[in-house]
Amino acid sequence: MNDLRIDYGPLRDAAEQPTGGVMWPRRVFRVVVVLAVLAVLPFIVLIRGGVFAYSAWGVGTWPALILAALTTAFLLGAYAWLVGHRLGAGQGLQRLFTRGAMGVGVAYVIYTLVFVASANVKSEAVRAEYRSLHPLLRVASSALVLVDPASVITDAGRTPEDYWLMGLPPNEASLHFEQDDGFVHALDLRTSARGELRNRAVELAFWALGFHSLRHVGTADHLHVSLRLPR
Repeated sequence: MNDLRIDYGPLRDAAEQPTGGVMWPRRVFRVVVVLAVLAVLPFIVLIRGGVFAYSAWGVGTWPALILAALTTAFLLGAYAWLVGHRLGAGQGLQRLFTRGAMGVGVAYVIYTLVFVASANVKSEAVRAEYRSLHPLLRVASSALVLVDPASVITDAGRTPEDYWLMGLPPNEASLHFEQDDGFVHALDLRTSARGELRNRAVELAFWALGFHSLRHVGTADHLHVSLRLPR
């Protein structure tokens, strides 16, 4: 009887293995979440920050965009510096990484202001109106194209004659008209042949970034996105 022993080794190993198996997916999930937040944060700072500065502070179109762009560039520079530090890069290489990341951020903003692909506009006429859009709307629509390359701008600037041609009375308060700052403050996005969940996500994303977004029917079902004038 004194020699009777129970070996708990297999049970102990079995108990320890599931714990490690559960922790590993959690760590991967946390890493994925952190990386997603870090990837989205520069766009939030650029777009939401610019809209806030324009609408709440009333600092003007270009000052708001420049302030948001510089803040975003410094954020990207901080990302690059941290990555370089973790990789053990020397000071010279870290400065190169940092300046390069900041330069990419500024170059991206300039790119969004002047270019839209023909695949992302309904017609060449709409493409020609792209530069008449408020710069913050251009930056936001370009960010949407990065996430959803199939997005299409169906309308931007309008005139009273455009409303008559559509069989609608002109709306003098329409933000599709050129405003006092010289820019059009509204655009329409295609919603047909797209999933309802997809359209809803785009609508909520623009709303979260500080724009007014509304799904409605004029001559066709579309998503209307606008930037309110400063108070």
